[in-house]
Amino acid sequence: MNFEKRLISGELIKRYKRFFVDVKISNKIVTAHCPNTGSMMGLLKRGNRVWLSKSNNPKRKLKYTLQIIEDQKSKVGINTHLTNKIVLEAFNKKMIKDFTLIDELKQEIKFGKNTRFDFLVTQRKMKSFIEVKNVTLSREKGLAEFPDAITSRGLKHVRELLNAKKKGYEIYLLFVIQRDDCNKFEIAKDIDPEYCELLTKAVKKKLKILCYDCKFSTKGIKLNRKIKFKI
Repeated sequence: MNFEKRLISGELIKRYKRFFVDVKISNKIVTAHCPNTGSMMGLLKRGNRVWLSKSNNPKRKLKYTLQIIEDQKSKVGINTHLTNKIVLEAFNKKMIKDFTLIDELKQEIKFGKNTRFDFLVTQRKMKSFIEVKNVTLSREKGLAEFPDAITSRGLKHVRELLNAKKKGYEIYLLFVIQRDDCNKFEIAKDIDPEYCELLTKAVKKKLKILCYDCKFSTKGIKLNRKIKFKI
């Protein structure tokens, strides 16, 4: 997934009201949009190097969007709006080993009354719902974790995936670790024990978990290696 334009480097000042960050670019402080509703635990240290994109849309109030934060010399992609684009590119390039013979791929598919799953993939006549989660948290060297805050939305998605399983679909959770410094992935039980408990039960009921990290370049972010998952 390539950015439309080269990113602009700056220095993080602070995040506030969830969707705003102040960033110092050269000697000027700008307010940028923060496209991440999570806690972004461990990433919001004042002085961290960040990268922003700039929009030329005259109707936008905030011209800049926060895309990447550097934490302890590791780049972390924080824009959750890009996660599905990263995955879609990986599907198209057959980078996800479980899905290299795709016959049909649909996005944002409605299931039930109040749920949409990120992808519906048909492969060898088998239909699979795939829900994608963006991961940024790392509290221990080499270990990525999810979630970084209590996630009622995450609970809902697991429950609905289990309902889809009852209707004959294969079900997957795909965790996209927008970092390049982790080789293991775990559920952060201490942050959301209810989510961990439900996910553990769901795995026993044939929910399949996939985890991949990302590779960063000056042009964009791409899905990279499959990461070990422990529950």
